[in-house]
Amino acid sequence: MYSATLLEFFRAPKHVGVLPAPALQIEVMNPICGDILRFSALLEDDRVKDAAFQAKGCTASIAAGAALAEWSIGKTVLELGAVSAADVETMLEGLPNESKHAAVLAVDAARAIAKL
Repeated sequence: MYSATLLEFFRAPKHVGVLPAPALQIEVMNPICGDILRFSALLEDDRVKDAAFQAKGCTASIAAGAALAEWSIGKTVLELGAVSAADVETMLEGLPNESKHAAVLAVDAARAIAKL
């Protein structure tokens, strides 16, 4: 069962889309389930000024992308690179065991952007 917060991120996601250059853009994929997350972040003075996502996959992956985009605005690159799967699960108020891959996908996206 999904939390009300996760379902809200899924049903009414904010920050959907791709930010234009000079925003950084990455795409990560879960090779087992095939879920894809595109994440873009516009950085200004080492902070995320704006973020956006596109996701193809399960309910949890879409919600995790939305939560990551919302959470990341205002964070430093260091904070973005240090986000954990547990942090994403907290943003979503929990994930069932079969959906924990969604948190890992979001973490992969955040860390990939932080390395650029």
